[in-house]
Amino acid sequence: MTHILAVANQKGGVGKTTTSMNLAASLVTMKQKTLLVDLDQQSNASVGLGVELSEETGTVWEILVDNGNPMDMILPTSCGVDVIPSNSDLTSAELQMLGERDRNFRLQRAFSQVNGYDYIILDCPPALNVVTINALMAATGVIIPMQCEYFALEGLSGLIRTLDAVRAAGHRNLELDGILRCMYDPRNSLTNDVARQLFQYFPEQVYRTVIPRNVRLAEAPSHGLAVIEYSPKCRGALAYLALANEVIRRHEAHESDSVDVTETGDS
Repeated sequence: MTHILAVANQKGGVGKTTTSMNLAASLVTMKQKTLLVDLDQQSNASVGLGVELSEETGTVWEILVDNGNPMDMILPTSCGVDVIPSNSDLTSAELQMLGERDRNFRLQRAFSQVNGYDYIILDCPPALNVVTINALMAATGVIIPMQCEYFALEGLSGLIRTLDAVRAAGHRNLELDGILRCMYDPRNSLTNDVARQLFQYFPEQVYRTVIPRNVRLAEAPSHGLAVIEYSPKCRGALAYLALANEVIRRHEAHESDSVDVTETGDS
């Protein structure tokens, strides 16, 4: 089974792209074949993993607007993650698809043509637009990176309502895969207070792994590298390895539970 995980938050600067890049690279380290799809017009995930963009580079815009084959857009990177890049053309995607009846399902249809991956990671833009809705409609689960601050809690509530709306629109199997605490500082009393509230309201969804503030983690994209390549023993690299392990274990446990339920039903 391919797990398609949308890394989403309507608030910017919370660690979406950092998480998308480094979770993907860490999954590869754990022998999971992984595709990263850059859905942000700023192309930070693409450039951050060393993809060199040119006018000839196929991008996610062609999938969304021209119904292009995603297999034609895939580029390799040094860390082993395959990437479908984006560029600034993505800003026009919503206008280009205006009036198209299937505009919210372009990625869902495209990924039905993609085989051989254990994980597809979708780096979503920091806005609730047609690109984000496409990602949510295509995903099997959603990872929400957030900082432990009160305004982030308000944003989380809004995103949960969006997920409910996507389920009501027909994607009933969409799951909240997990909430990830980023730029985490346990010395901060506000951080600890918000973390307690997260566990109170989402006891099963909050990842036990936290991503600390880490200079190496911030430096790595400027070198076109995932942090696991740039500084494999730093706190940021070890945190994303722990997250990848937790993600895999959760999915294995869920699949095992599903098999048990099926077998019980059959008997």
